[in-house]
Amino acid sequence: MSRLDESKEFIPVRIAVLTVSDTRSLAEDRSGDTLVARLEGAGHRLADRKIVQDERDVIAAQLRDWCARDEVDVIISTGGTGLTGRDVTVEAHRDVYEKEIEAFGTVFTMVSMQKIGTSAVQSRATGGVANGTYLFALPGSTGACKDAWDEILKWQLDYRHRPCNFVEIMPRLDEHMRRK
Repeated sequence: MSRLDESKEFIPVRIAVLTVSDTRSLAEDRSGDTLVARLEGAGHRLADRKIVQDERDVIAAQLRDWCARDEVDVIISTGGTGLTGRDVTVEAHRDVYEKEIEAFGTVFTMVSMQKIGTSAVQSRATGGVANGTYLFALPGSTGACKDAWDEILKWQLDYRHRPCNFVEIMPRLDEHMRRK
């Protein structure tokens, strides 16, 4: 089972939080607030935070902008992962991904099943990598954000987590783009 290797030093990562909503402002963004509190509480750094409308091209443009910045290691979006016509966050993420982390959605569904039962099938949470940056799309509920952070991201974004974690391979995410 997983564990923390306390002999290793914690390495903070720089995380941008994107809320996808046609109606929320920063003052009403409880899911974004939840993610910021958790990532900062874990010792990571908030690199940036924005709210954008549920428009595929707008979401993808913001993701690409952050992926191009050296000061952003991870992007977590919240909202727009459902099944309605306005929910296009997953498609926007996939427009940006170089590689999808298929197991992220699977593990998120497993975690959600324990909390909300079969309603978990309605989530399309996803994860991927682009330009050396990790991207994760979470549902817009605070509960889903808590579950994703507490059960998955908190551990995978901790360099001390064993047997493996996302941080230890971060320097190699863009190795295919370097000159040989």
